[in-house]
Parts: sequence; structure tokens; C-alpha cells
Amino acid sequence: MRISTRSAVDPFIVMDVMQAASAAEAAGQHIIHMEVGQPGTGAPKGAAAALTAAMDQGALGYTVALGLPALRARIAQMYGEWYNVDLDPGRVVITSGSSGGFILAFTALFDTGDRIGIGAPGYPSYRQILKALALTPVDLPTQAENRYQPVPTDFASMDLAGLLVASPANPTGTMLDKDAMGALIGACAETGASFISDEIYHGIEYEKKAVTALEVTDDAYVINSFSKYFSMTGWRVGWMVVPEDHVRVVERLAQNMFICAPHVSQIAALAAMDCEDELQANMEVYRENRQLMLDGLADAGFSTFAPPDGAFYVYADVSDLTDDSRAFAAEILEKAHVAVTPGLDFDPIRGIGTVRFSYARSTADIREGLRRLKVFMQGR
Repeated sequence: MRISTRSAVDPFIVMDVMQAASAAEAAGQHIIHMEVGQPGTGAPKGAAAALTAAMDQGALGYTVALGLPALRARIAQMYGEWYNVDLDPGRVVITSGSSGGFILAFTALFDTGDRIGIGAPGYPSYRQILKALALTPVDLPTQAENRYQPVPTDFASMDLAGLLVASPANPTGTMLDKDAMGALIGACAETGASFISDEIYHGIEYEKKAVTALEVTDDAYVINSFSKYFSMTGWRVGWMVVPEDHVRVVERLAQNMFICAPHVSQIAALAAMDCEDELQANMEVYRENRQLMLDGLADAGFSTFAPPDGAFYVYADVSDLTDDSRAFAAEILEKAHVAVTPGLDFDPIRGIGTVRFSYARSTADIREGLRRLKVFMQGR
């Protein structure tokens, strides 16, 4: 049986690293996980309690494709609380995680062969989802002086149908301020390119609040998720905000592609939004872990990186140590028993000389991981 050319996507390398780490654990090794962007905490307790109560009341079937009205209204309320944005709940679409949001956005906005700009380094699945939909990802090599975020000159001479940005970004954790966000949105408006803002790490910020694209324009797609700040990775529930005249377009696609996001997850997500004390306690852990990483990585010999404004990653330049980040990450796993992600996942060209460290796990794990990394570096 033939296989489509669209299916020829690259592997998600971090998942391969996780598999290798799991194999090492199965062999009896104690692995410190700095490879995966998954909170070490579970869903807020209020989310689990709400779901238990709902399940006691009866079967949970399909919801409407756009999602539970109460959840859409609560998300719109959050935009007022966090950003002072007055958002119509009718523009909110509940999705099966942010991944479902990207599939819906790319399908709604672009035609076969369209070219979409993505920052490099950037989340690898952007590139692979675009390829699987017969679209053309265009890497925009970002620069350290721009804190690894795109700027209009990076794509001024390109014929792009769209631009996708992330702030806070994966793998760097850097953010766009309002002026930088506005410049990108303005550049897209001048050429008729669609603008998509990945805001999945909003809420996980350290010194200032992240800017949503909705503070600048209503003519954008904004994608978010309950996976990171709300600590609900396995629940597979997220949302997107689209222009008013795109709601019906996205609804038709969602009806046919997904029917709806999981009902149980929507109930839990609604309750999670009111668990602020628990969520802020998680943030205190991230703040402590971030400082440990900034100090500990430099002490170990990983000193070239842009300090993260948000998320829970440090993206380090290791080009003075290796010209093969995948082999280097394998060496760290084998000798230090610390799992890290090679930069090739995020930048297919320059990623040979970078690695990403995640500090989403417990503070005890971060301390031990940094100790092991220092010993490893001293022994090289």
C-alpha cells in the first residue's frame, strides 16, 4: 500500500530522547528529566473534583464543536483579567489541545503549497504539521540580538501567506513586547499575510506579563492551551481565538475533524481556571528552578544563552563543545543520566550546536540534574 508524500515528516526528537530515557530507567538508572516541556505537577485539585462531580451526575457525551459555552465565556473573562481585552466569547473555540488548534488554523487560513514563516529556533511540530497539510514551512533564522524572535526584516523580501510566532517561545523562553508584536502584525497586514500567535506559555512569566496579539489587533489567530500554566498536558484541551468572520469557518472544520474537544477535559479546564492559589504555587517552583538554572548552567560551563522571560526552558549554545547536538545529548544521557533535547529539534541547521534544558520538574530534580551536569562537564 502506498504512503503519501505528505506523511514524510521528521520525528519529534524530544520524544525519541524520552524513549531512550525510559529505556535507561527500565535498566535501573535514575534519570533526571530536563528534556520534556511537561509540568511536574498534575491538574489542579479543583479540576479533578469538578470532573468527579460531573461524572456522578451522568454520562458525558459530545459537546457542540465550538466547546462548552461556560468555558468559552470563562476564557473570554480571563482576557479581561489578564490583558484588559474585551473579548466576545463567541470568538473562542475550544480545541483538542493546541495541536488541534494548529491543524484548524492552518486548514482554515492556507491553501496547498502556501508558504508560512516560522522562527528558527522554534517548536518543531509547527514545521511537521504544515508539511503534513501540504503547506510549505519557511524557516526564519532569528538572531541572538533579537533574543531569537523574528523581526520584520527577517521576512521582508519573502512571499509568505502567513507568519506564526510564539511568545514566550519554545525553546528559548523569550518574549515579544508590545512594540515588537505590533511591528510583526503590521508587516503582515501590509502584505496580506495571516498572523498566528502561539501563546501556550502565557501565565508562565517572571518579570513582566506576556503580550497577547489581541492587545494589538482582532485580525489574528491566537492559540493557547491548558497544558502548561494550568498543568493539564494529558487532558488534551486548549483554545483558539479567531476573528468574528472566521468563527463559522473554523466551526465547520472542527465539526468534521474533531467533533469536539473531550467533554471531560472541558469540565476540568473550566474548574482549573479558578484554582489560582495552586497555580501560583506552581509558579513559585518555576521561579526558583529558573534561578537555579541560570546560575547552575553557567557554573557547569553552559554560559551562552538568552535568559528566559517565560516558559520553563533554557536554550544554550554548545557549539564550542560539539558539532553534533544529538550525539552530545546522547552522551549526557549515558554519562550524566540527565535527559536534554538536542537543538536539531528546533532548528534543523544551526541546531547542531545547541541544546534545550527544561526546568519544569521538581526543584530537587533540578538541583540534582545541575550537579550531574557539572560533574559531566568537569570530566570531559
